[in-house]
This record gives sequence, structure tokens and C-alpha cells, in this order.
Amino acid sequence: MKKSLFFGFCSLFAAISQVHAADTADLAKQLSNPVANMVSAPFQLNYDEKIGADENIERYQLNIQPVIPISLNEDWNLISRTVLPVVYQTYGDSAKYDDWGTGDIVQSLFFSPVESGPGGIIWGIGPAMLLPTASEKTLGADQWGLGPTAVVLKQMDGWTFGALANHIWAVEHKDNAEGVSSTFLQPFVSYTYPSSLTIGLNSEATYDWNSEDATIPINLTATKIVNLNGQLISVGGGVRYWADDTTGSAKEWGGRLIASFIFPK
Repeated sequence: MKKSLFFGFCSLFAAISQVHAADTADLAKQLSNPVANMVSAPFQLNYDEKIGADENIERYQLNIQPVIPISLNEDWNLISRTVLPVVYQTYGDSAKYDDWGTGDIVQSLFFSPVESGPGGIIWGIGPAMLLPTASEKTLGADQWGLGPTAVVLKQMDGWTFGALANHIWAVEHKDNAEGVSSTFLQPFVSYTYPSSLTIGLNSEATYDWNSEDATIPINLTATKIVNLNGQLISVGGGVRYWADDTTGSAKEWGGRLIASFIFPK
């Protein structure tokens, strides 16, 4: 009787563990979907170096990226994605003081169907806005901007692959400043294991149409969902390599740490 009770408890614990693993794996897949119907609050800390013509600038940039889905009706969701950078920048041996503060916010709104389309294609489209919230002139463009944004992806057998893009034009800027005109392209692919471990590879390429220059960092990350006193958090990090850079951009290698707070419905 005792043995059967013991093995019964073991079987129940194993079943609960499998269900929990399946749940977290599903949540990890939703995190890989930019227009998933799930509230999350990612915090992404990036480190880059060799910035500028003299390659003497180091930058720590914390991107606060809340994602909030809003149900419009039975067929459509509106997904709000915000990127608020908080930057700390040092200038090596120069006499210039360190800079720290907020950068410009990029606010995106995606109108996305509740159900995936033919072939399991998931997509969203809407406006992207540049908000001049930088606390220092060196940390932002000091311009209002507006343009289109879109995302398309597919998820199957643990894989997620797709691309997100936007283009922003200046709609208001000072007379002596050149108006922003930049294209952002983020192709991505990731694989989520049943344990919720997700290996991701993406690029965050930006093309400046004024200078006709492109920056292309390639990011490799690993994340996993953990339960911290009842709060689900996807934690991890990775490295990146600047495959293409400009005089003013970072160069060679950088690092990334990620903590995404998850609030499933």
C-alpha cells in the first residue's frame, strides 16, 4: 500500500512537471512572436564598445520594451510595442563627461488577426512613431518621426522564423537639423526546446538614407523561463557581432543580457 502510494505521488509529480514544462515551452514560443496575445515586459541590457571615430566610447543601453495586446473584437488585436532606451555612455580618456539618461522612444502599434492565416502565417501591420524623449542631445535625434511597420512570421515544431521592419521619416525637426529617414529590418529565427530553453539568432539592421550607411549587428542569444516566487521570467543573454558598422557606430563584439517578465492570461 505504501509503495503504491509512493509511486502514485511520483507519477502525479511527473505529470505536473510535464504539464508545467509544456506550459512554459508554449510561453517561450509566444515570447518569440512579436504580436503574441500576451502581456510581457522585457528588459534588454546591451553592452557595446569601440564607438565613434576614435573608438573610445563604451555604451551600456537598457531597453525597456513593454508589450501590451488589446483585443479590438473577435477577429483583431492591437499590439502595442514600446522601446524606451536608458543609456550610460563613457568616453575613455577624453575630458568629456560621461552621459546617461533616456533616449528616444520608438512606439509601434500592430493590427494583427487573432487567428493565423493560410499556412500558419502570423502577421501584423501599423504605424511606428519616433518620440523625442532623449534627456541629452547626444542620446537622441530631437525629432518627431512617423512611418509604417510590419511583421510576418511562422511557428512550427518549435521553430519561429520571420522578420520585423519599419521605416521612420521626420515629421518635425529644427531647421538646421537633417530630418530622420531610416529603415530598420530585423530578420529572426529561433528554436524552443520542451524545457523552454530558446536559442535565437537575429539581426537588427538599420539603414540611414541620408548618409547611405548601414549598421548590421548579428545577435545570438539563449533564454529560459524560470519561476521566481510565482513570477515567470525569461532570463538569458548572448553575444553580438557588428558585421557592418559606420564611423559613429559600435564595432566588433558586444554583449546582451535579457530578463522578460511574463504575465500570461
